[in-house]
Amino acid sequence: MASIPSTNCRSYSYSNCLFCSSSINGRHQNQPTNLLFSIPGLTFLAKASIQSQRNSHLNEVLMQDGAVATPVTPVGNETSLENMKDGLLYSVTSTEEFNEADRIDINENESSVSITVVGASGDLAKKKIFPALFALYYEDCLPKHFTVFGYARSKMTDAELRNMVSKTLTCRIDKRENCGEKMDQFLKRCFYHSGQYDSEDNFAELDKKLKEHEGGRVSNRLFYLSIPPNIFIDAVRCATSTASSGNGWTRVIVEKPFGRDSESSASLTKSLKQYLNEDQIFRIDHYLGKELVENLSVLRFSNLIFEPLWSRQYIRNVQLIFSEDFGTEGRGGYFDNYGIIRDIMQNHLLQILALFAMETPVSLDAEDIRNEKVKVVRSMRPIRLEDVVVGQYKSHTKGGVTYPAYTDDKTVPKNSLTPTFAAAALFIDNARWDGVPFLMKAGKALHTKRAEIRVQFRHVPGNLYNRNFGTDLDRATNELVIRVQPDEAIYLKINNKVPGLGMRLDRSNLNLHYAARYSNEIPDAYERLLLDAIEGERRLFIRSDELDAAWSLFTPVLKEIEEKKIIPEYYPYGSRGPVGAHYLAARYNVRWGDVGIEQ
Repeated sequence: MASIPSTNCRSYSYSNCLFCSSSINGRHQNQPTNLLFSIPGLTFLAKASIQSQRNSHLNEVLMQDGAVATPVTPVGNETSLENMKDGLLYSVTSTEEFNEADRIDINENESSVSITVVGASGDLAKKKIFPALFALYYEDCLPKHFTVFGYARSKMTDAELRNMVSKTLTCRIDKRENCGEKMDQFLKRCFYHSGQYDSEDNFAELDKKLKEHEGGRVSNRLFYLSIPPNIFIDAVRCATSTASSGNGWTRVIVEKPFGRDSESSASLTKSLKQYLNEDQIFRIDHYLGKELVENLSVLRFSNLIFEPLWSRQYIRNVQLIFSEDFGTEGRGGYFDNYGIIRDIMQNHLLQILALFAMETPVSLDAEDIRNEKVKVVRSMRPIRLEDVVVGQYKSHTKGGVTYPAYTDDKTVPKNSLTPTFAAAALFIDNARWDGVPFLMKAGKALHTKRAEIRVQFRHVPGNLYNRNFGTDLDRATNELVIRVQPDEAIYLKINNKVPGLGMRLDRSNLNLHYAARYSNEIPDAYERLLLDAIEGERRLFIRSDELDAAWSLFTPVLKEIEEKKIIPEYYPYGSRGPVGAHYLAARYNVRWGDVGIEQ
């Protein structure tokens, strides 16, 4: 049976929307519609029925999204039945007539999506946001009527924006056909408006341009704030007061950092909520859009072999490891104000930990999942200073090449104590995880680039083959590794007998290597998160109470590190990091899993 046409974008969505394009238009149903067929002609029959349901719920959903709702006359049952009969007749006559009927739409019942990238001239917009939007367009995930606007202080024409954006666009490796044509079509939908971030007049001018492109349709507007956090509030105030939608939804994506401690984060949230409802705020953490992080709950909740083992009874420790093989080149000034704990551990790694450790949610609904994540973070033991190791990379010469120290960066103070490396031991005080150490490690200028979750299981009690492993029982430990990046993979380390007449044991991997198993290219995290924001799916975005709990966990130890002026342990650029991280792990009878790992 043929698939629904829109499913070339997503074959399954966690939102309650049936079609990719219909979910984008902001008129969600309260209950999912299970339509799993697309026989030519019958699609029109279903479309008429769904349109009736959508119209009847329009007011309620728009108000939930925080936009101004307008009365819409519901389609009566007789009209719906007549439309369905007509649709069925169209399907019986010919595909050509069906296609013609499918194109008939009342203009005001159509919708458009306007995506405004605020801070369009910045690196994030050029390297991530515009390429992600093009990838969604290339995969037919964006609606029929959409427009992309760049907004920044820089003076630029539409043609100059398109030229800037075109340099970073690429097509899927496995789908190169019509690449140039698709790029041209996408760029024609990209426009630019120059203005100040705190000018209501400039945003009012943007509003006029948006309305011209929306052409009287229901206007849904998404603002992506790719700007420094100190100007978030001004931009939100101006956008909501003069450029928000009058008859559709308005949503705002906010990039991290969401403050630098509990107090500043709470202040930012309070200010945002002066102009937006919580449902309109999409706090983005791009690590939650990574394919392997997305697969984490699938791996656990859809495989019987894992869920019974997912507790203190079988798991000895969990390691969350993030490393980069480059320093802060080009962004030392920004980084020095935050440090590695705020930049990576308080958000990326803690979010992954919460997803990993949460209880089974009631459903896959966004609020049910986020409720369970919040419970995990609130159950965590306060972090003690003695359970944290901080480091900073120093200059190192290797192979005739001299690599700079962190403080060699001209934008970094010479006496800076900001950590570029941190390791911490965290504990969850609940029935499932009591006593299990969750070890985090994150650093820059290390020997490799990697992000992974390593789950080390307990030793086999009374293991008959202990003598084959000698005194090092860690060699016999089963370990589940989820490599988030690069070269995505999931593998399980097991013990097995080496073929032969003797009894020699070996440690092998049961390996799911994504590149070998799947031919299609893995989407960038920003593609998934942008599409979710357009569809109104909040599952992978951070709720305000979740953010409060995260900062409540880290703020006390951060203040203690700064007030006591803890001197970081210096490690050479390109090394494995401070030795202190190994002593921290050893204190809890743990060995870091990435030491001497197979590549």
